[in-house]
Amino acid sequence: MLHTHERFVTSGPLRIWTERAGAPGQPAVLMVMGSAAQGVSCPDALVSRLVERGVQVIRFDHRDTGRSSLVDFDEHPYTIADLARDCLAVLDGHELDAAHVAGTSMGGMIAQWLGVHAPDRVRSLTVMSSSPMGHDPRPVWARARAGEPADPDDLPPPSPAFLAQVAAGLPPGVESDVALFRVFNGPVRPFDEPAARAMLELALSRATDPAAAANHHRAVWMDAPGLLAPLSSITAPTSIVHGDQDPVYPLAHGEALAAAIPGAELHVVPGMGHVMTSPGLPEEVADLIRL
Repeated sequence: MLHTHERFVTSGPLRIWTERAGAPGQPAVLMVMGSAAQGVSCPDALVSRLVERGVQVIRFDHRDTGRSSLVDFDEHPYTIADLARDCLAVLDGHELDAAHVAGTSMGGMIAQWLGVHAPDRVRSLTVMSSSPMGHDPRPVWARARAGEPADPDDLPPPSPAFLAQVAAGLPPGVESDVALFRVFNGPVRPFDEPAARAMLELALSRATDPAAAANHHRAVWMDAPGLLAPLSSITAPTSIVHGDQDPVYPLAHGEALAAAIPGAELHVVPGMGHVMTSPGLPEEVADLIRL
């Protein structure tokens, strides 16, 4: 059984919920989850495998998710850079000078920002199921929806199944989320629906305001200082973990990341989609996180 300790830390005026697993004296891995995702979306099985590898693991709720503070986005808009500063506040709150940083999807973009702008706080980087920070896919998605030809310089758009799911505009709730996670999972590996449903129900039960997480979709495209900084300046040892069935960021996004970051190792996970909702996949990904 996974033994954890919860605590709140402060990031400016905000309170950020955090959870630590493993011995405090061990090197730390900071798990940074994706857009609208709470810390509990990081599977227990992944955390347990990392603890077995001899590290402590810190999960946390981004602002506007779970038990962390809510923000009036219209009055106080925030950016990827602000979300990255929340990560630094989590490290400060746990009295950690530096950590291995592992981010998935939007969390992978936050991890890149930390690698560029806070290199002294980053022991290593693992960027999972993500895309180069500062890359705006919205024009590409619009062309794909309209059936227009792609620009040769474009990174590829999401899969038709994902675009159709987004276009369907299903009402919010666990059933809609389960349907979305089925698409996220991809068609190759089995989808562990009971586990996904349990996680989504837990997330709904602990969210102060479930609708607030939609602010992340606005934050991702806000201009942020340093978001277009070259990834070639990253000096931390870096691994890119990407599924060959990712319906949101097809494999070319991971390949572009690996090409942009000096010395980065690309690990292509056969059959993996955009989430870790297939039996055994969390442990497989945990073994690829750079320590």
